[in-house]
Amino acid sequence: MTDWVNLTESLIASPALYAVLIAVSLLDSFLPLIPSEPVVILAGIAGATGQANIMLVIAATTVGAFLGDLVPYSIGRGMGERVLKRLPVGTKRRKTYDWLERELALRGGFVLVSTRFIPVGRYLATGTAGVVRYPLRRFMLYVAISTLTWSAYTALSGYLGGVFFQENTLLSVAVGVGLAFSVTGAVEFSRYIRRRKNPVDPDDVVAEYR
Repeated sequence: MTDWVNLTESLIASPALYAVLIAVSLLDSFLPLIPSEPVVILAGIAGATGQANIMLVIAATTVGAFLGDLVPYSIGRGMGERVLKRLPVGTKRRKTYDWLERELALRGGFVLVSTRFIPVGRYLATGTAGVVRYPLRRFMLYVAISTLTWSAYTALSGYLGGVFFQENTLLSVAVGVGLAFSVTGAVEFSRYIRRRKNPVDPDDVVAEYR
């Protein structure tokens, strides 16, 4: 298996760094074990020290993540009926699917943007969007927003850590990861508060995209 962190460190001052960012953010959109956040944070630190261009870091990460999110969507769209056959009514997986379907139909933009910050959530949301045949143009719009936002906050987390702790790389990485987890936690907390204030009626299934 490729050691993406070491590969990034070895190419930190090379134009090849941006190709690595595209690849790792693309693969991380549908392969859970790919460590995109640490790689992007390292690239952000490199931007702070002048070894990389922070705008190109954000652009490359956005492109990779955007293309990567299209993969589970396309697979889900092509295998919709077969996926449903493997999700018997009443099972936990089917309940999760039904909940995501309702949420996408009612507030697809919020779901697709917020779940980008939640590793497991992003796979479920983009794949389910394909299965329920969520409109492609709308999907691409929201995914463009979500991937740009995610890329910017992840890269800038590393950048800010690098600016304030240039003499201590480990500390700057720790600060970057801490900021990333803080933002992710804030997003999840806001989703929890939103659900408490606006509970979804389990029987209110919106079938617009079926």
